[in-house]
Amino acid sequence: MKILFIIGLFLFGLSCGSSELGQANSKAPSHQAFDELLKKHVSKDGIVNYKGFIQDKAKLDKYLDLLSNNAPDRGKWSKEEQLTYWINAYNAFTVKLIVDNYPVKSIQDLHPTVKIPLVNTVWHIKFFKIGGKEASLDEIEHKILRKEFEEPRIHFAINCASFSCPPLLNEAFFPEKIDQQLDKVARTFVNDTKRNKITADKVEISSIFSWFKGDFTKKGSLIDYLNQYSTIKIKPNAKVSHLDYDWSLNE
Repeated sequence: MKILFIIGLFLFGLSCGSSELGQANSKAPSHQAFDELLKKHVSKDGIVNYKGFIQDKAKLDKYLDLLSNNAPDRGKWSKEEQLTYWINAYNAFTVKLIVDNYPVKSIQDLHPTVKIPLVNTVWHIKFFKIGGKEASLDEIEHKILRKEFEEPRIHFAINCASFSCPPLLNEAFFPEKIDQQLDKVARTFVNDTKRNKITADKVEISSIFSWFKGDFTKKGSLIDYLNQYSTIKIKPNAKVSHLDYDWSLNE
């Protein structure tokens, strides 16, 4: 519990500050290429064929270049276009990170050698560019997705290449159906018995609901939020605990 508390404080701190990533007069890129790659190399339950992505690395890199050179114009792009872009960017660059370092047993094996835990992690590595500026997965998640959109369902849409993460969706996100897709991944994750164990009186849920509790409880309790998606109606006084997180690679 102490570790979860420390991680929670760290993640709360990351939500402070803002990002300057963006690009003036850009147009929203097509996500069709990423959609094709996901349908080809990710199963319906989110198991990723990284060897397949390696074989299609040229296509993946071409899509990533498209993202890098067409960053969102906050003043002109719709909210749906921006949200779609950042979710797909997070997922695609995470796949690239694993592909470039494969084979690896866990994304955590890619942490830099550091003296201060939770300050310099794999998510802080600036290994790609957005609109000509160096960027990291941490910046996309905490300074853009969490800060600018106030959309808790993003936690079920972005994938950290680990088993306990919400499974990587085997299709790209698209502006015209982003809301339906976010509902789909939220409902799927909450009712996933491998990652959450829910009964009316007791819930053993993912540590994601502890680390980012503030994101889920802005309009009610955590149980209120879970009940929006759970097929089992949880009682308001149900006992809540959190499961250990499995960081093994999602392959």
